[in-house]
Amino acid sequence: MRKAATVTAEAEHHAQSFAPVIDVGAKLLILGSMPGQRSLQQQQYYAHPRNAFWPIMAELLGFDAELPYAERLARLQRHGIALWDVLAECRRPGSLDSSIVEQSIRPNDFAALLDLHPTIEAIFFNGAKAEQAFNRYVLKGLPDHLQQLPRQRLPSTSPAHAAMKLAQKSHCWRQQLDAILRIG
Repeated sequence: MRKAATVTAEAEHHAQSFAPVIDVGAKLLILGSMPGQRSLQQQQYYAHPRNAFWPIMAELLGFDAELPYAERLARLQRHGIALWDVLAECRRPGSLDSSIVEQSIRPNDFAALLDLHPTIEAIFFNGAKAEQAFNRYVLKGLPDHLQQLPRQRLPSTSPAHAAMKLAQKSHCWRQQLDAILRIG
């Protein structure tokens, strides 16, 4: 009985990321670490109502953050922005990046994605864990020319990153996106 409970608990903590949201001509790839519980339940990137990602993107790109999910994704794609996660799967109780069980990490296949989308000019990380996981599990396995892509960590839009106010996060994101997408 105890063994079955352990297997069930492990299965409940298994998290698997989504397919990339990417279009032909994408210039910028924004990477999270792994979707949180709310996102996994709704099968939508950045679904937690207190996550600042959609309000920031809406402000910077000029659309309503309350648009239906498919329309928000389409707005990102029109601006050359793609979304994905560094991790394909892992075990994580809850939604916090700090709860990810390191031994359970399996990264996504970035060599294949970037090969299919040679227009990607830069990779931005939505927070420190995404950058750390990419550097640890992905970077050294990429061909040299892909290792040279510019990379930038931005403040996490997660509600867990409450040390920075929304206006500060938005300012940081605007500066970096403008340099790649010329949105300013």
